[in-house]
Amino acid sequence: MNGAESLVRTLLASGVDTCFSNPGTSEMHFVAALDRIPGMRCVLGLFEGVVTGAADGYARMTDRPAATLLHCGPGLANGLANLHNARRARTPIVNCVGDQATYHRPLDAPLTADTEGFARGVSAWTRTAARAPKVGADAAAAVQAALSDGIATLILPSDTCWDDGGVVGERLAPVPPPIAAPSAVQEAARALRSGKPTVLLMTGHALRAGPLEVAHRIAAATGARLMCQTSNARVERGAGRVPIERVPYPVDQAVAALAGTAHLILVGAAAPVGFFAYPNKPSRMYPRDCEGHVLARPEQDLPDALARLADELGAPP
Repeated sequence: MNGAESLVRTLLASGVDTCFSNPGTSEMHFVAALDRIPGMRCVLGLFEGVVTGAADGYARMTDRPAATLLHCGPGLANGLANLHNARRARTPIVNCVGDQATYHRPLDAPLTADTEGFARGVSAWTRTAARAPKVGADAAAAVQAALSDGIATLILPSDTCWDDGGVVGERLAPVPPPIAAPSAVQEAARALRSGKPTVLLMTGHALRAGPLEVAHRIAAATGARLMCQTSNARVERGAGRVPIERVPYPVDQAVAALAGTAHLILVGAAAPVGFFAYPNKPSRMYPRDCEGHVLARPEQDLPDALARLADELGAPP
């Protein structure tokens, strides 16, 4: 088994069975492995931005990582715009990026680039495979990182793919998200009991149907207003689900929507600011005297934080 075959087998064993690809010469051994090993659905894109955008959409809707296959540093760079969006959404993606063979890289061939440097700005985890026997373990670690933290980028020099000695990596369980501190739950509860105008601003998995129902319990018990960020990875909406307001994109509308807010409780969300600065308009969309509270940070377990807050308030089902 060569390194490329161990990569495909490890991805499949780790639950990744869809690859959006725009391969080139340095990825041909991976393409050959895709042909030899059944189970991986490979979707060709004619531009890397399409590949990374498709992987982002697939993973948002399935809650499973997609893989991408990109050609060297410049190919990764062509896909950075949609990887930026995916990073903001904390989308699980495993980028497999080909690179010059380890012994060829010092010659500075035309497509030699700072591939790790390109990757770091949009990745929660980045690694370059050192040799074929390590590719499988590296791939398993990449999937684990993607499921836990978002985008993982594994850079694969050509010789690590064509050399023999590949070993299938053992599937690694994702690291559970940390939970919000009890003090954060109690602080949010105090704000909600104050009787002052309070907004619960949510994003991420807080916007799935179940957590939205819990948020509705909190709002019904306290009079709080439910809102979500302007941009979110996914919002579960439709008949029978809890409606939620979105912070408007235009500055004047956003300022008007949040006017009078005394307490702003963040559930994985960032305090709302303008997408750009405009002359004589505020950068922050919420009132100057508004008090901010962080119930849970983006990397924490947002549904759990909402459930504990509802219990703290005694919010009835």
